[in-house]
Amino acid sequence: MKIFFDTSVLISGMIEAHPMHEISFPWLKRAKAKEFEWAVCSHTLAELYATLTSMPLRPRITPAIAVKLLHENIQKEAQVLSLTGRDYLAAIKNISNLNLPGAIIYDAIIAKAAEKFRADHLLTHNEKDFSRLFPQKNSFLIFPK
Repeated sequence: MKIFFDTSVLISGMIEAHPMHEISFPWLKRAKAKEFEWAVCSHTLAELYATLTSMPLRPRITPAIAVKLLHENIQKEAQVLSLTGRDYLAAIKNISNLNLPGAIIYDAIIAKAAEKFRADHLLTHNEKDFSRLFPQKNSFLIFPK
């Protein structure tokens, strides 16, 4: 089985103080145990860094710690998929066809990378937006609860 991880599950899986940690951490643990093949989008690395270094935690996550978390949890463990300009344009065209404006493009980029990975499932806490991107394929999406 191939599972694509959204940023929301990675953040909550890595940060013990996160309210969704107990739900997300088992997925990250299973992925690292190689129970399934898993991947993330290269864009997710930037989202993770930005989120980790700006979370209101005490002590704060420094840039150096954020890089270490990315290395230990993602770089060493997951496939990281990059998108081409053509992939970005396809993602934009898809949300345009669905008449979806604005920041949902960032989820569409994740969805395009999951498609490129040929994922069996996309794992996310962002049910609202990803359900709009996949109105006919909700069995593709996993919303850990």
